[in-house]
Amino acid sequence: MPNTPSPLSIKKSLAALSHGGVIACPTEAVWGLSCDPFDRAAVAQLLALKRRPVAKGLILIAADESQLDWLLEGMSAAQRAKLTLSWPGPTTWLIPHHNKVPEWIHGDHETVAVRVSAHPAVSALCAAWGGVLTSTSANPAGCQPPRHGFQLRGYFAGQLDFIVPGSVGGADRPSTIKDLCSDQILRR
Repeated sequence: MPNTPSPLSIKKSLAALSHGGVIACPTEAVWGLSCDPFDRAAVAQLLALKRRPVAKGLILIAADESQLDWLLEGMSAAQRAKLTLSWPGPTTWLIPHHNKVPEWIHGDHETVAVRVSAHPAVSALCAAWGGVLTSTSANPAGCQPPRHGFQLRGYFAGQLDFIVPGSVGGADRPSTIKDLCSDQILRR
């Protein structure tokens, strides 16, 4: 089982994030890239590293559901129950964003992807940050998402502001993506 990052690692991560940096963090299945989702320049840097178009959007990750309350307001009890039953864990939900997130996060979509992670490093990082962070697999477009630190460093040697020490969880693939309103599964 992956370990929670040390207090020093959390401190270095927070310093990088608060200065507009992009960090790498182990997640349930692969290494991910994270930054402050409300810092346009940081998100632009993350997208440039990945060679990912802004139109695709990014996932917001959280330590617990309460960090997403501002996005979940107005949902039905049945919709909230679906989220609560699947979190923390490897299910990412597409929910209506109601223009509460910047366009550089939701891309060309009326929804935004959100997940409460079960990985101790992600959870500790979001808890210490005090809110949501971006999450996207730590690979350039067209390359395999890294499951090991050496793969991550091969992709982004010297380009990241910090790498949270640790290992990915036991999931064999990235999170399932589901649409909350339609229940359609977009990625298994």
